[in-house]
Amino acid sequence: MRKAIAAIPLTLAAVAAALVATASPASAHGYISSPPSRQAMCAQGRVANCGQIVYEPQSVEGPKGLTSCSGGNSQFSQLDDPNKGWPATSVGNTVTFNWVFTARHATANFEYFVGGTRIANIDGGNQQPPATVSHTVSLGGRTGRILVLARWNIADTGNAFYSCVDLQVGTGGNPTPTPTQPSPSPTRPSPTPTTSPTATQPPAGTTTWAAGTAYKVGDRVTYNGVTYQCRQAHTAIAGWEPPNVPALWQRV
Repeated sequence: MRKAIAAIPLTLAAVAAALVATASPASAHGYISSPPSRQAMCAQGRVANCGQIVYEPQSVEGPKGLTSCSGGNSQFSQLDDPNKGWPATSVGNTVTFNWVFTARHATANFEYFVGGTRIANIDGGNQQPPATVSHTVSLGGRTGRILVLARWNIADTGNAFYSCVDLQVGTGGNPTPTPTQPSPSPTRPSPTPTTSPTATQPPAGTTTWAAGTAYKVGDRVTYNGVTYQCRQAHTAIAGWEPPNVPALWQRV
């Protein structure tokens, strides 16, 4: 009887440990910050009504082998909607895609697709990547508007992270019209002097963002004249500038 009673706490401890493991968040997160992916566009407020993705652009995780921008996540289904007016970044036929990782994981490879055709496969060596990674990819002579689907395949799980990037390759569209010269006016009144607007001062306690600085939740910084508030405690590094990592910084 004593042995049976003694086994109960051990069983409960094992169950508790299993529940904790099940509830633990994914250990790897990342997305393409530039050219801005669809989740980056949402997080930056450049596309409206994106839902939950505005808070976690790095979390588009799903099984390997999918071809959807949402990674099969219903809560991120807005990323699959072609009618949301996604801005397309103008590029040439060679593009450098920049990944930002808010948590890193051993990587099998990175894949890039256009219309179901794989245009690049970059080996990750089953190694943990640095905080930022850049890949220069040829678009194979394509022109016009295209959608690039990128997959970050994790080495030791069955999952991948997904990013879709809308691009305008080449000039496309209508040529820029030649401006017409205005007709001369006989007499023009002297312009009324204008007063330069007073520059907006950042809130008290705000510092300039700097790599190598440890930030805590609620800290405010300025970067390129814009004020941001820290959303997650972290130590800043090059590549994690506030506009690049909306998961860490919120524009205020």
